[in-house]
Amino acid sequence: MREVILVLNAGSSSLKFALFELAAAGVAQQALLSGQLDGLGARAHFKCKGANGEIVAESEPALAADPARAHRGALAFLLDWLATHNENLHVCAAGHRIVHGGSRYSAPQRITPALAEELDGLVPLAPLHQPHNLAAVGALAALRPELPQIGCFDTAFHRSQPPLAQMFALPRALSEEGVRRYGFHGLSYEYIADVLPQHLGARADGRVIVLHLGNGASLCALRGRKSIASSMGFTALDGLMMGTRCGNLDPGVLLYLMQYRGLGVEGLSDLLYKRSGLAGVSGISQDMRTLEASAEPAAREAIELFCYRIVREIGSAAAALGGLDALVFTAGIGQNSARVRERVCTGSAWLGLAFDAEANTRHAACISTPDSAVTALVIPTDEEWMIARHTAKMLAQ
Repeated sequence: MREVILVLNAGSSSLKFALFELAAAGVAQQALLSGQLDGLGARAHFKCKGANGEIVAESEPALAADPARAHRGALAFLLDWLATHNENLHVCAAGHRIVHGGSRYSAPQRITPALAEELDGLVPLAPLHQPHNLAAVGALAALRPELPQIGCFDTAFHRSQPPLAQMFALPRALSEEGVRRYGFHGLSYEYIADVLPQHLGARADGRVIVLHLGNGASLCALRGRKSIASSMGFTALDGLMMGTRCGNLDPGVLLYLMQYRGLGVEGLSDLLYKRSGLAGVSGISQDMRTLEASAEPAAREAIELFCYRIVREIGSAAAALGGLDALVFTAGIGQNSARVRERVCTGSAWLGLAFDAEANTRHAACISTPDSAVTALVIPTDEEWMIARHTAKMLAQ
């Protein structure tokens, strides 16, 4: 019997999963199986790939249409499918991506009912993610109460930031109540920090900025492979422009919209989380691939604003670090958009980055010239493996 760890990343209408084999040395680097169930609460679609990316199963399972039962139905289907697909696999634990761990948790935790209740109290800080992360935890606890579940927090990596980097210029009482900068995408940054020595050697412990660019986008300044500053703050709305989120915004805009346009909390939430960013500026799509293929001026402007904001934030992060030794692109846009990488790198030339256009066009791992003072790299991230590794460590304790 092969012991495996089930990694779960639950969204509002999707459940992403991966299966990693547990061994004496930890967990295998490559997932045995990975995929997702999407369309939850409506028309569900299941797709699973093998270790080499080949499709091993695809179907449209009949799941409950009730959104409140969506994750339980999806997990029940997934567990049944895994049991019939390979009877030699035994799921010994589940590792969850939990977006918010608050100020208390700087490391993964075994999820107990008390911890789940505490994490539920953080839903207002991550309303797009936290409720669905926890729904999967509750659903799996009902289906497999004996199964250990480990929560891995996207905020945990940033707890190494200096106190000043986590503060807002608000009354101290609010800071003490938890109104502070938390930072997100920590599992991605932790993975990049872990593999940096393979790419930079001893320079990995220098001044590095990592750009996690996807539908959600942020950057993190690293020194000694620890988080020093990040673009996201109290919520995952802050910082860079994203697929549907606005990023950094003058708070006065919100006061104006409330006072003169009559927007309430729900209207503002919908605007800032779902109707802004690339989708809002372009009026076309939140998908960078669609925008890059479009000849519409608004699509081009959305891309230019996206890159401009990144370059501005790189300047801020470089100031926090006192200079820059390396710039790393990761996640969907960072790994796949040569156009975005080119604009960001050329906009960062003042830092000493000499861009290699030919290497960038062929999506090389290094896209700076050999004599560049700043090394520019493209490194695929692997949040699922990081969760699996944390889960394995917790099991061994």
